[in-house]
Amino acid sequence: MTEFNREEERRQILFRYKHLLATCKNIVTRADIKLVRKAFELSLKDREGERRTNGEPAIYKSISIAQIVVEELGLGRTSVICSLLYDIVQKNRITIEEVTNLFGPKVAQIIQGLVKVTNIYNQNPSLQSENFRKLLLSFADDVRVVLIIMADRLFNLRSLENKSVKEQQSLSKEIEFLYIPFAHRLGMYNVKSDMEDLALRYLKPDVYFEIEKKLKDSEEQRQKYIKDFVDPIKTELDQFGMKYKIKARTKSIASILHKMETKQVEFEEVYDIFAIRVIVKATPKKEKSECWKVYSAVSDLYRPNPNRLRDWITIPKSNGYESLHTTVMGPDNRWVEVQIRSKRMNRIAEQGFAAHWKYKGGKSEGGGLDAWLQDIREVIESHGSDSIDLIDSFKADLYHKEIYVFTPKGDLKQLSAGATLLDFAYSIHSDVGDKCIGGTVNQKNVSIKQVLNNGDQVSITTSNSQKPKSDWLNFVVSTKAKNKIRQSMKEEMLKEADLGKETLKRRMKNWKIEFCDENIRKLMNYYKYKLAVDLYHGIALEKHELSEIKDILTDKKEVEKPTVDEPFEYTAKKITKEGEDVLIVDENVSNVEYSLASCCNPIFGDEIFGFISIGKGIRIHRLGCPNANEMQTRYPYRVVKANWTDKGSASYQAVLHITGEDELGIVSNISDVISKDLRVQMRSISVDTNAGSFVGNVTVVIASTEHLDTLIVKLKRVKGVQRVTRYDPVN
Repeated sequence: MTEFNREEERRQILFRYKHLLATCKNIVTRADIKLVRKAFELSLKDREGERRTNGEPAIYKSISIAQIVVEELGLGRTSVICSLLYDIVQKNRITIEEVTNLFGPKVAQIIQGLVKVTNIYNQNPSLQSENFRKLLLSFADDVRVVLIIMADRLFNLRSLENKSVKEQQSLSKEIEFLYIPFAHRLGMYNVKSDMEDLALRYLKPDVYFEIEKKLKDSEEQRQKYIKDFVDPIKTELDQFGMKYKIKARTKSIASILHKMETKQVEFEEVYDIFAIRVIVKATPKKEKSECWKVYSAVSDLYRPNPNRLRDWITIPKSNGYESLHTTVMGPDNRWVEVQIRSKRMNRIAEQGFAAHWKYKGGKSEGGGLDAWLQDIREVIESHGSDSIDLIDSFKADLYHKEIYVFTPKGDLKQLSAGATLLDFAYSIHSDVGDKCIGGTVNQKNVSIKQVLNNGDQVSITTSNSQKPKSDWLNFVVSTKAKNKIRQSMKEEMLKEADLGKETLKRRMKNWKIEFCDENIRKLMNYYKYKLAVDLYHGIALEKHELSEIKDILTDKKEVEKPTVDEPFEYTAKKITKEGEDVLIVDENVSNVEYSLASCCNPIFGDEIFGFISIGKGIRIHRLGCPNANEMQTRYPYRVVKANWTDKGSASYQAVLHITGEDELGIVSNISDVISKDLRVQMRSISVDTNAGSFVGNVTVVIASTEHLDTLIVKLKRVKGVQRVTRYDPVN
């Protein structure tokens, strides 16, 4: 590198650092700036000459992450320092003791959490169950650990354009699986939308770019409609003498796709592609009344939908989100969503819990979220070995919708939507939940299974003779309640197992048989128990006759030899591609049991992978399969790379989803097109008509994706057909 280039690079680093300080100016003091500068200088010195894979100085990434942390996540000095330092601590260029001496114990604690997470990724980047557990425990150290790592992953996601397809999809799946739900729970909707769109871009590029193009093509028309809708509102608010801003927010591409899929509509039929946001300038005492004034003005101009009013001003969401939402009938009979909030509320809506805590005047950036993360730690540490169940319950907790109910004294309790009386009991205290036998909702006696609704007043009835039961797990919805029930049942089971063990010991002593590991294993093998505690529990519950146990131990009953679970093994034709083994799928593979998955119906030409199933050999799935993300994220060790061999004479089943206008003879015309193609067999056709339109599914047997694409083009030419897509029936 020439001296000129080095000098230019130094200027660029300094420019980025000054931009970071300018972003921080409203949240740091002079003393804070000295600490930030110290962290920057340490990072710059220790990373001098170090470069990223694209050739940029490594310090660029640290500064960029710190910028995201302040500008987009709303954090402060402590998080900026941690963002600049954690990479050099992880590489042992500065010790935690030195960090503690220079920046204090809180910075050191957060950096330790960040280093743990980085080490987990370095050991194995896939989120297998045990890694997932370790990751969450590291996050639970401090809420800022989650947020800084989220900034790190967001930076990487934004830098994926020149990476390989494999790297793009791997990170996008991880973001979709873990960090988007986290951003949702933390109320960081801007970051969540950005992550959703970027992940979609790399996971489903065709869909992403198609919607992006349609958004650009309809931009001019959309802007005209927004102006026609907003101008009367401005006139009305100006008459009130209010200070306000009105913004139009276009839905994210991922959000539009979600609407198209859930409503089964085309892009042109998604009417709420944008939302109008009215942001009023008001003092904290007047902001609620000002927001309701705006609502009054809007509802006077446009007819509101009473079922679509959402008041999160009176009762904010648990992540601090405050806003008033209404949907009104605008010009041309189109529904338009209007969001009304103050300037303070808007900052919280964009930056989530960190901004909420700052407005509350807290000393910690984590705020009440730290208590939520502590709950996560308790759940993880007591969850046992069922990590898959842990992941399910954890993600459900991240995405849950909320209801609000009242205690008999009028205190407000927030619960997950679908919560029962028993969930409410456990939210008060675990002892209250364990002893709950029923209660009252709005002064009416109800059972513990009663589902609660918004605004219910609830009281609990308990009994000292009541104990948790296994069927309770079938109707509680909160992670806390499920965890406490499992804990209580486990404790009860261990008590009973101790009694069973004492009974067995006493009887074996009477029989003059030694109580030893060998004899216990003999019983476990006979009754097919994996753990001795399960054997003792079975004896306590009198599942096994003591006379039979004596016969087993004295060899009067034949004991089967223990079976050892063999690891799943397979052999198949393989080719080597870039040093990797790849399963080749064709008609002639005889030394491996495999089948095509019905959840996505792979066809020759699709990008595919193999998934080792239990007892069914290898199942071949498309990369775009609805279940692919879950399989590749949860069970990466069971995923096998796969390619097609030459097409040969094989044929594959595909389902086409067809929509359009209900023209006379439409079914016959579709059938004719398919039957004229000698290489295609039609297995079935089903069509539903409604109000002049039709929706149908056609199952065909075809040779390749190339042939399928040709057939789709032909079907689109049929009069009345508006849309033909390949359909993925999910099992």
